[in-house]
Amino acid sequence: MNRIKIISVLSIVIAIIVSCSKDDYKLDTKSVDPFVRFNFITSSAGVPLEYPAVNTARVPENTYENKSVKTLKIPITLSSPTLKEAVRVNFSTVTSGDRNVFSIEPTSELLFEGNKLTDTVFVSFDKRWTKKDSITLKLEDISDSNIHIGNLNTSAPNDNFKIHLGEVKTTYTFPEGEFSVKGEKGETIDFKVNFPNGFIPSEIENTNIFDQIDGFDYSLTHDDFGDNRNSINYHLTLLEDIQNDDVRYESFISLNETENYTTTGNSILQITKPIRVPRDIQANPAANFYNLSDSFYRTYGAHWFDRNGTCSWVTFNAFTFPVVTTKNNPDAIQYSGQNTTDTSDDVYHDAFKIGFNVVTGSATTNSFGLKDWFTNESVNASNSPGFNITSALEFFPDNGNSKTTGSVLVIPKFITIGGSNGNSHRIFISGEGTYRAMPNGFYEISFELKLKNEKLFGGTVSSQYRIYNKTGFPTLAPLNESCYKAIPL
Repeated sequence: MNRIKIISVLSIVIAIIVSCSKDDYKLDTKSVDPFVRFNFITSSAGVPLEYPAVNTARVPENTYENKSVKTLKIPITLSSPTLKEAVRVNFSTVTSGDRNVFSIEPTSELLFEGNKLTDTVFVSFDKRWTKKDSITLKLEDISDSNIHIGNLNTSAPNDNFKIHLGEVKTTYTFPEGEFSVKGEKGETIDFKVNFPNGFIPSEIENTNIFDQIDGFDYSLTHDDFGDNRNSINYHLTLLEDIQNDDVRYESFISLNETENYTTTGNSILQITKPIRVPRDIQANPAANFYNLSDSFYRTYGAHWFDRNGTCSWVTFNAFTFPVVTTKNNPDAIQYSGQNTTDTSDDVYHDAFKIGFNVVTGSATTNSFGLKDWFTNESVNASNSPGFNITSALEFFPDNGNSKTTGSVLVIPKFITIGGSNGNSHRIFISGEGTYRAMPNGFYEISFELKLKNEKLFGGTVSSQYRIYNKTGFPTLAPLNESCYKAIPL
């Protein structure tokens, strides 16, 4: 056991005690007997709360099992009215393991003054631990003898705090799966790699985390890691002009599975310079398939698929949205803000693209009825982001300006679908077809969707699809062709 005195400077929220009962961690400014204690509170899911998050229904913990290499923030709170003089509290640190695994800031002294009645100890992890050791912080003494160390009870004094070092599983992911470029030499796009459980810089610096398929020349740089252990900012810069409008250029950057870091969610980043063809944005075919005034708006469709051993049209629906873009996009059409001089709230949509997503939260919609293709699939967006395809279909009006007919492209891309068993699969989707206006206000998209994955499908499989802008679409005649059935992930 190594006993090490340590000082620390914190920032948290002010509090005061109501009574000397077990509820004395419910602080109140009328308290006569001030005290200082650890104020580490977690959510109902066991996630540490950080300012400004609060949960008045939960009480401070005196232990915590840490399974992350992100900096752990431990607040200490002084229950007192505004302080006339600064108060210093000393604390000690004891570890049962390797002292070089972590560092603490401040090292041994907390400071409270004026209205600053909370301080924080930051425990940073500089390397990966191999044993389930522990770190214990203990409040030792205080500069003002009138302030009690710990709660005013014996059942939950909270005058020490113990960190148990649990098993660490570090993962990483791309928060966004695709970017488009204009194709100009020197053009730069910025993207992130997120680390839900943090990362250790020395491990990333010495590991090739990317596998790249390059359809054009570019360079990659990243920002200094700094103190942030949640994400890394990268910058991709084009080293050549790729502005031939008749050619689609694509590069793919995928995250490698390494000894210390496994992938989750989006593991492939797609950078595309799309084909450019003359199109009149006033045709605006995408607008036929979304309605932002209805938060439950969906498109409805069917695909030729095996249902209980018989090929039939299997129906599905999905929440459908425009693709938000910038004013300088040649395919941008203004959706709102036209009648004001203030441009800060102007919104532009891509006149030729739609996608599928949920309004909020971590759930998923059923893009292309993909949930029919699998069994035991995970429907959480963190595991199966591919069920939400935010840029899915692109329209090409006949003659560039038709408002009733044209061709449609399934925007080629990799999507990630995970199983409830923890398996994760990268699937490349593509396809093409047509769209048309129909009687009674219906618009129909008719296309073939192709899915490619060697492990799941043995190569490329496909299915015929129909999508409509509203429910109640006409009965579809059976097809004289085979179909696929759901497969386990």
